[in-house]
Amino acid sequence: MIAYEFYIRDPVKGDRLIGILPERRKDSSRITEKSIMHWVESILGRSINGEEVYYIKVRIDEDSGDILKLDQSSFNQN
Repeated sequence: MIAYEFYIRDPVKGDRLIGILPERRKDSSRITEKSIMHWVESILGRSINGEEVYYIKVRIDEDSGDILKLDQSSFNQN
């Protein structure tokens, strides 16, 4: 299963994991960076600065639960 790990940058404590969103959409044309980041806004509100939040695309092995980071270029670095 594909999922996205969301992190918030914290220069003092280090980056913190704030949530994991499993990708459930079958139509890949609907999957955009904007739609992925909209999830964070819907949970945390629009007060979160987009430059403070980024995500990493991961694959979760459904049998073992192991998480494999897929593409480090999926960092949302503005």
